[in-house]
Amino acid sequence: MNKAVAVVGMCGSGKSVLCSYFTNMGWDSVYFGGVAVSQLKKNGTPVNEVNERAIRERLRRDLGMGAFAIILKDEILDKLSRSNVVLDGLYSWSEYVILKELLGDNLVVLAVVTNGGIRKQRLKNRPVRPLTEDMVDSRDVAEIENLEKGGPIAKADYYIMNNGTEQQLKSQFEEFMKWLNNL
Repeated sequence: MNKAVAVVGMCGSGKSVLCSYFTNMGWDSVYFGGVAVSQLKKNGTPVNEVNERAIRERLRRDLGMGAFAIILKDEILDKLSRSNVVLDGLYSWSEYVILKELLGDNLVVLAVVTNGGIRKQRLKNRPVRPLTEDMVDSRDVAEIENLEKGGPIAKADYYIMNNGTEQQLKSQFEEFMKWLNNL
């Protein structure tokens, strides 16, 4: 069976950049955030942060903290039958448990970790949806306390420290790929 690599980390750590490396190598991807967007479009509701948050909270209230893994498991299995897959957006411990039971050793969790001050600076300067330091702190607390986000990061199979340049991140990604290919 092909591998599923779940990229996890706090906001501003570099998850999206890492996921793009996988897709540039021809890996298929499953974007967990797409669930909320597709639900909104299906209902004819405008896609915006307020509506996306409401859908995410409703799904988790109705299906539990593993809602997105439950909803996406068939898509993940289908894509895995054809290629390796990067999972972009696994957040909760419950999602991790569901996917670990489903995929066993074919699930690899890659955590990207960045010092808090560096994350705050990146998020303050990003062109799309910039965040203030207070917003980053508030989001971090909410994601850890309400989304069980810390568990998958703590339980990761491999860690990348992303405090430097994008070239340094790319180099660490290449080291990860060597490690992954030896599993």
